[in-house]
Amino acid sequence: MIEMQKLSFSYPNKELLFDDVNEVMPEGHIYGVLGKNGAGKTSLLKLLAGLRFPDKGFVSIDGFEPRYRQSEYLQKVFLIPEEFYLPEYTAEKYENIYAPFYPAFQHDKFNEYLDQFGISESSNLDSLSLGQKKKFILAFAFATNCPYLFLDEPTNGLDIPSKKQFRKFVAHWIDENRTIFISTHQIHDVSKLLDRIVILDEGKILLNESLEKLEECLIIKLHQNDKTSPNAIYSQVALGGKVSLEKNETNQSSDIDLELLFNATLHNSEAIVNATKKEGIK
Repeated sequence: MIEMQKLSFSYPNKELLFDDVNEVMPEGHIYGVLGKNGAGKTSLLKLLAGLRFPDKGFVSIDGFEPRYRQSEYLQKVFLIPEEFYLPEYTAEKYENIYAPFYPAFQHDKFNEYLDQFGISESSNLDSLSLGQKKKFILAFAFATNCPYLFLDEPTNGLDIPSKKQFRKFVAHWIDENRTIFISTHQIHDVSKLLDRIVILDEGKILLNESLEKLEECLIIKLHQNDKTSPNAIYSQVALGGKVSLEKNETNQSSDIDLELLFNATLHNSEAIVNATKKEGIK
């Protein structure tokens, strides 16, 4: 479980990025971390991975504070930043050097992931394209069997078949003891995977909720005119009229469009949070 208490963080000579954040994030989920540029998505992942340190308060993951970077903790987490470096090694040499840091690493799975991504163990990493490098490091990350994976824009650089393969890996890898955070602007690439949504803006976590609860407490309606529904939390123009996000008063269910949810949360996060307090839903 991830817990944040009175967490504040800023970069030197800049305004606070996070200010007095208090959140609990249970394990065993695929989190979608959404926010505008500069909202703190990458910084949040680095705080969780122990690459940035809180100014005040703390982050705790399974009893560890990432800032102290104990070896036992580092064996539990793997971060893939949006921009990363691979040394001039073959894939096999990279595995031989770095896999021992992860006691649960599975060599057979690593070869399987590489094969499905079309990468040979004899490949020279520095000669790979950006997309191939991304596929390699994703294969390595899944093979570590770390219970926490933090992925920053993981589908950037992947072609359409590779995005499909990535989604397949995630779906087979996740279980009640494993957790993935996916920070992305490419919502459509991962929307079918996510089961919890975290939305950041201006130093605050506006929303941290399960997709199941959101879909039970909120409903999307298309109004075939240009008028805004009086029940709408948020509306925007769509083909054929206006589409609105409303509190679900009729217990009907509908899939949540994450772009609409994101825009609605930025517009009126209090109404979104209040709507999820519907009794009888956990």
